[in-house]
Amino acid sequence: MSRGLRIAFFGSSLVSAYWNGAATYYRGLIRALHARGHRVTFYEPDAYGRQEHRDLDDPDWARVVVYSAHGTDGLEACLEDAWGSDVVVKASGVGTFDAFLEARVLELRRSGTQVVFWDVDAPATLERVAKDAHDLFRPLIPRYDHILTYGGGAPVVNAYRELGARRCVPIYNALDPDTHHPVPPEARFAGDLCFLGNRLPDREARVEDFFLKAAALLPQARMLLGGSGWEQRVLPGNVRRLGHVYTQDHNALNCSARAVLNIHRDSMARFGFSPATRVFEAAGAGACLITDAFEGVEQFLEPGREVLVARSGEEVAEHVQRLTDTEARRLGQAALRRVLAEHTYAHRAVQVEAELGYRAAGAEVLAPGGT
Repeated sequence: MSRGLRIAFFGSSLVSAYWNGAATYYRGLIRALHARGHRVTFYEPDAYGRQEHRDLDDPDWARVVVYSAHGTDGLEACLEDAWGSDVVVKASGVGTFDAFLEARVLELRRSGTQVVFWDVDAPATLERVAKDAHDLFRPLIPRYDHILTYGGGAPVVNAYRELGARRCVPIYNALDPDTHHPVPPEARFAGDLCFLGNRLPDREARVEDFFLKAAALLPQARMLLGGSGWEQRVLPGNVRRLGHVYTQDHNALNCSARAVLNIHRDSMARFGFSPATRVFEAAGAGACLITDAFEGVEQFLEPGREVLVARSGEEVAEHVQRLTDTEARRLGQAALRRVLAEHTYAHRAVQVEAELGYRAAGAEVLAPGGT
């Protein structure tokens, strides 16, 4: 039996979802890779209060190394620890010393070691690079063995190829059925529509349009708003703030409201083919999902049968007004069946292995993209 890959992964945080939208994605993928025999060490900075707001103890499916965000000494020790790994991953948006890491991980390349840039916010990265010809990441792109992305489809792949990427493959969000699944509803999360998302500059206008406008149009509806940063925002009277909702409460939230709303950030909506983590969290809980329209939605869920799609706050309000409990359950169950059949992190882990050229019964690492 061949050994699994030793993977060194530099990311924002595995153990905390606090101001860290990639946490669910990281956890699902890394758990699935571990289940297939690979060994992952996740290196994360002690930054942004994430260690104080942990929602996960150090897991048995990954080794977690936390380093100081003050100076690069701790990071240099992590890079030394990662030396000799089969795969070294630098994720986007670590939040501290990103430019330093993007260059330094490339120094770990050698025969038998592949270096990957894993872009968990490709639309934002590509828009930033396009605006600045002197962006420090731009000349590094052709040096990575692989660019893997959280989403984006052909628009993202083509944009990275134009920047010289050797390979660019989307590894989409997915469902971890052990983490997100149906649970009994809880009265504290009862409502007609809930939206969960941190207040971010490139999302707020869309939240205003798709959620707050819908709330204003349905003054009798019970609306729930979860996420950090909304404390000072003036809201319609029928919107109840939940504040930061810890990941262990996501299932209860998704299973308690009649419908769950997904709203993309501006750049993700423009590029399309980028279903947010919330899409699969909600579908995995059997929730009735309403999403803002994005190109490629039918690749993941069938509109009208597995998901409701809205192009404005008015359409969100229309969906909520027409939605019966019976129809909500039917849509939620259809979505759950679809994601279990096609969109779990176990499916994505197989895709990652194929891209890295890993074969369980043969040589561990082949040429990039080999079979």
